[in-house]
Amino acid sequence: MVSVLGFGCMRLPIIDGDTTHIDEDKAIKMIRHAIDEGVNYIDTAYPYHGKGMEHGGESEPFVAKALRNGYRERVKLATKLPSWLIKTRADMDRYLNEQLERLQTDTIDFYLVHTLNATTWPILKEAGISDFLDQAIKDGRIKHAGFSFHERIGLFKEIVDYYDWSFCQIQYNYLDETYQAGKEGLEYAAKKGLGIAIMEPLRGGKIAENLPEDALTFFNQADNKRTPAEWALRWVWNHPEVSVALSGMTTMDHVTENIKIAQDAQGNSLTEKEIDIINQVKALFKKRIKVNCTACAYCMPCPAGVNIPGCFTILNDYLISGGTPELKDRFKHLYNFRVGAAAHASKCIDCGKCESHCPQGILIRQELNTVKELFESI
Repeated sequence: MVSVLGFGCMRLPIIDGDTTHIDEDKAIKMIRHAIDEGVNYIDTAYPYHGKGMEHGGESEPFVAKALRNGYRERVKLATKLPSWLIKTRADMDRYLNEQLERLQTDTIDFYLVHTLNATTWPILKEAGISDFLDQAIKDGRIKHAGFSFHERIGLFKEIVDYYDWSFCQIQYNYLDETYQAGKEGLEYAAKKGLGIAIMEPLRGGKIAENLPEDALTFFNQADNKRTPAEWALRWVWNHPEVSVALSGMTTMDHVTENIKIAQDAQGNSLTEKEIDIINQVKALFKKRIKVNCTACAYCMPCPAGVNIPGCFTILNDYLISGGTPELKDRFKHLYNFRVGAAAHASKCIDCGKCESHCPQGILIRQELNTVKELFESI
């Protein structure tokens, strides 16, 4: 059994803006407090808090530290095979064995084949992913096999049917109901008996913080007053097919709020009026958001130093706020202050490396030009 709230270790608190420098004191306190309050699903991955998708990040070794002193025995640990680095059957064993060492554990409770898409899936099938997972379960290195997914629904169904998976992980929130696997995939996997973990339930915080005033006005029409984060999480947990929602918590306030929300989380608990209110907020966001970025940072680091998620955050915040000429100077200032001249969109060298890693399929170079034209023009 897993808790309805899982702790995602991709957005841990960091020091001096360096994603590879986890603030271990703060993060350990957060994770252990969550476990003490009943959270028992801890999710990490090979590249999290690293310098790029080709290298092992700092999240896995940190999680090993956080789970010392008896905490490992109290949780279900999840991590992921870096599918984009796999060329042969031997690669699979090599990365899994390395991850067991990095996590200082003999077994991984929930092991996912990471971010499957139309590029990685054929290579993994040819290399023998089924045999690898069967053997890893047989020899006890992993207990349950699953996959995370960033592609279209047709491929999702093919992958679900290909192997005897225990679970899957999909992106799902009230803005992404028809995106990637979406609701159709959620229901398909549930009917096949898979457990379902939800990533990006708050869309990287985009639907939890700094919402436009008209969105808050919609929410305030409800009889039950809730924060935007509560509305978003309650929407996900309103689906009885969901086993666990992963929240990438960055502060202790996030932890305490999410735990409080999870205590009341139940399927089919929202009223028709409440769902209608969320749909109105959804329509507002859909109308204004230009770039479908969740700030996952899979595109980073940029060889030219561009802060890609930072650029898109400023762009979307500007458009959500109304995108008026009167707001432009204020957002130019925020762009220069938060992103910095050395990481401006204009530094892009058009190499396209970022686009090959983006799970959202964003035309990053094209959208960076939009940012440049809006916030770097005189």
